[in-house]
Amino acid sequence: MTPDPELQFLLLRDGLIGPDLSWQPLHGGQTNSLWRVGDRVVKCFAAQDGNPRFPNDPGQEITMLRYLSGQAIAPRLLGRADHLGMTCLVYEHLAGKSWHQDAAQVGALLRRVHSLPAPNGLRVLPGGSDAVFQQVQSILPDLPVDLAARLNRKRPTHSVPASQVRVLLHGDVVPGNIVVAPQGARLIDWQCPAQGDPAEDLAIFLSPAMQLIYRGGPLSDQERADFLVAYDDPAVCARVQAMQPWHHWAMAAYCGWKAARGAQNYAQAMALELAEL
Repeated sequence: MTPDPELQFLLLRDGLIGPDLSWQPLHGGQTNSLWRVGDRVVKCFAAQDGNPRFPNDPGQEITMLRYLSGQAIAPRLLGRADHLGMTCLVYEHLAGKSWHQDAAQVGALLRRVHSLPAPNGLRVLPGGSDAVFQQVQSILPDLPVDLAARLNRKRPTHSVPASQVRVLLHGDVVPGNIVVAPQGARLIDWQCPAQGDPAEDLAIFLSPAMQLIYRGGPLSDQERADFLVAYDDPAVCARVQAMQPWHHWAMAAYCGWKAARGAQNYAQAMALELAEL
C-alpha cells in the first residue's frame, strides 16, 4: 500500500514525522499497513473484518501503549491521525528483528506482562473448555460444511474450568509481534489486548500454526520446554498442558476461517493443529 499524500501532509504538519524521509513498508503484520519513517513507525488500521479470534481495535492499542509507557515492554506512542475514516498511529521504531530463536526470552517477557494489573475496559478471556467451545461454535457456520463436520468430530471431550486468574494479556503473541531489540524483547501490535487466563497468551505463542505462519515452522520440543521454564509458573504451565487439545482445536478452526477467505497458507497451518488432536 502506497502512503496517501494527504496523510503524509497531515503527519508532517502535526510534527509526527520529519520532512524528506522515505516511507519504507514493513511486512511483518497480516492485517494493517505499516511503514518505517525515519526513527518512527506509521501504522494505519484496516477496516474491521469480523475476525473471530483477533480484534483489530486502534483505540485499544492507544490505551495499551499509553499504559505500558516506560515499562520496557512496548514501543512509545508518539501520536495519532485520523484520515478518511482510518486511524493511523505513530510510535517509535524499535531497532531489531522479529523473534526467531531463544524461546526463553519470550517466556520471561510474558511473565513480566502478566505481572502487571490490567487497565479497565479490556475484553475478558476466562479460558477453559466452555469458553473455547463457544468460540469455535461461532466460527463453524462460516466454514465449509465438510470442514465444520470434521472439526466437530475432532472436538476434545474433557472439561477444564475457567480460570479464576485475571492478568493482562497481549492477545496475539506471535513471532511477528515480538521484536528482539538490543535492549531486550518487546511486544508490538497491541490492538487486541485482554484480561484473563494467562494460558491463553502462552497457547498462541506455542501454536504450531502461528509459528509456521510467522516463523516458517513449529517450535521444537526443546524450544517449548525453554519457553515454559522461563515463564516459571508451574500452575499456569500445568493449565497450558490441560488446555492443549482445546487450544489446538480452536486454532484449527481459526485457520480454517482464514483459509476459507483466501489465505491459503493457513490451510497447511490448520493441518498442523489437527495433527495434534
